[in-house]
Amino acid sequence: MNLSRITCELKNACITTFAILLVACGGSGGNDDINTPPPVANPPAPPPISLEARNEAALLANQATFGMPWETLEDMARQGRADWLESQFARPVTYHRPTIVDIVRRRDAGEFDAFEDDIEYLIFARRLAWWHNTVIADDTLRQRVAFALSQIFVVSDNVDVLEVYPNALGGYYDMLLDNAFGNYRDLLRDVTYSPAMGVYLSHLNNAKADPGLGTFPDENYAREVMQLFSIGLFELNEDGSRKRDSNGDAIPTYDNTDIGEFAKVFTGFSFGGPGAVFGNNTEPNFSVPMQLFDEAHSPGEKQLLRGVSIPDGLTATQDVEAAIDNLFNHPNVGPFLGRLLIQRLVTSNPSPAYVARVSRAFADNGLGVRGDMKAVIRAILLDPEATNPPDAFTGGKLTEPVVRYVSMLRRFGARSDDGFIAALGYFLQIETLQHPLSSRSVFNFYLPDHQPSGAIADAGLYAPELQIIDANTVISWANFIDAIFFGDVVTDAPAGFNEVTLEPTRWLALTDTPSVLVDELNTLITAGTASQATLDAVVTSISEFPQPELRLALAVYYLSIAPEGVHSQ
Repeated sequence: MNLSRITCELKNACITTFAILLVACGGSGGNDDINTPPPVANPPAPPPISLEARNEAALLANQATFGMPWETLEDMARQGRADWLESQFARPVTYHRPTIVDIVRRRDAGEFDAFEDDIEYLIFARRLAWWHNTVIADDTLRQRVAFALSQIFVVSDNVDVLEVYPNALGGYYDMLLDNAFGNYRDLLRDVTYSPAMGVYLSHLNNAKADPGLGTFPDENYAREVMQLFSIGLFELNEDGSRKRDSNGDAIPTYDNTDIGEFAKVFTGFSFGGPGAVFGNNTEPNFSVPMQLFDEAHSPGEKQLLRGVSIPDGLTATQDVEAAIDNLFNHPNVGPFLGRLLIQRLVTSNPSPAYVARVSRAFADNGLGVRGDMKAVIRAILLDPEATNPPDAFTGGKLTEPVVRYVSMLRRFGARSDDGFIAALGYFLQIETLQHPLSSRSVFNFYLPDHQPSGAIADAGLYAPELQIIDANTVISWANFIDAIFFGDVVTDAPAGFNEVTLEPTRWLALTDTPSVLVDELNTLITAGTASQATLDAVVTSISEFPQPELRLALAVYYLSIAPEGVHSQ
């Protein structure tokens, strides 16, 4: 129970009552002829929220956030989807790099003594910042979109230098946060200039060809910027379906010659900052974008896609800008990026019409602007397939482990004595094969077209997240919930940090009426999608135990591991 809040409310009520009495008595006894205003009426109580509206808010929270506590769901229900989105667009950014700096500062001041040496601490600082910020952030839509983008524009701490320099990936994530509500062209440009991406996909210190040495530009980034970040492998229609040639074959978007030409464009990048020179790896600078050096850039004409060419004689910067424009204006980008974002936020199997609607929003935000990310997000989250999903088999998506876990912490009020939510996420990564910015491959934790054998593949459907779900990870998730609610191990906070706990007071107050408790938890955890059979079984089971804490723990456990609890619908 939040006594400080209640105390504040009582104080405000007393002040209001005193003001009313003061006005009714004519203030301090002044002239009775003075017209006094009528007593101030108490504001009307807000109208009750319907179960349907509350479930709709919970569905939006599942799609667009890392989870919301009950009180915030009620606020979302009163706002409605469209207004809530606009309010989130206006929230200031919760950046990760300042949190990293503060963690290191506090450790240097002797506050955090969890790690033995400086290198170990730097490795963990980025992870600590991600968990703390994501759990406490008010700009949760931006944080969720940035997480989605991090699974499209993949970099990973599996590269040693990105692991030991926390600002490398911390700065990269902040760049995604900045661009989450911006324009896709700026996003693609900032990804291209990112030193973290330069290290990960090896266009950092990528030099022009040297015939004498028999060396040629590295093609890694040139390939992936097309295949994964912009246009994909095949020409697409507006609805995401593949275009076909006269023989009925899919039409490739690029070939090896195109990769070679784009590889020439992405030469001459090195670390930036004061005194920067091409090829200097002794002082990696992850605090500023990479810098282009004309002397290391491939000269000459370069052939891009769709008949566009870059003339000879331009600077390295002009070449790169032309290549980004060429990719940005490719008609594939809207359906390609739109489908990936729909899959990360709403459903693994959007209809062609859904993809087409999002593609059109990417092409034109209504004001003639292409690539407006806010317009894309509105189109995704306000679409009928998001607000009124199809049946559970074809609609929705399996909620990925990171989102499930953070949602649990946010829904049930994770807190610590000093306000810092300490977690490293290693246990989650080991047991569920997922942790932010820790993918084992540039292709993300799972492929967008993954089709597990059986009913899903037979129906021609996709279930990307099931690529990291097996008998072991299913049991691991159940064990997570068990540890949180039965073992009081809320995070893997290391020694030296204050323990993270949950605040279940509101829910404990409902345990005397198991059916009410389960109904409200059904909204919170499954957006009201649990079947009546599931709800009846949970009520029957928890009613056998008189202890409030045990009733609550069992109810959360059952609903969290139920199919409806791991399926965002």
